[in-house]
Amino acid sequence: MRFLVDECTGPAVARWLRDQGYEVFSVYDEARGIDDEAIIQKAFDEDWILVTNDKDFGEKVYREGLPHHGIIFLRLQNERAANKIATLRRLLENHTDRLTDQFVVVTETRIRFGSS
Repeated sequence: MRFLVDECTGPAVARWLRDQGYEVFSVYDEARGIDDEAIIQKAFDEDWILVTNDKDFGEKVYREGLPHHGIIFLRLQNERAANKIATLRRLLENHTDRLTDQFVVVTETRIRFGSS
């Protein structure tokens, strides 16, 4: 599984995913400052699942109809890297098989799957 980690989600999340054996592209480390349209296009063109905590991607998918191969939207009260990682860990331990081509909204206590 391949993850494109948005700049706002941070380098700690990207490092943790790499340490778990996933292929990762970190916007923070490799393309800082790239705009949202370029991020979602890159993720789609190169078959990455986008990991973000930027709610603008919901707008891009649902209102603008931009295609994707999966988006994990971390909608968290606590934005610390450790909480993002713990939340992602729970998601990946239980739902890895359901992430492709889904728009997944993840909070500290809930997971909601939706397609675009």
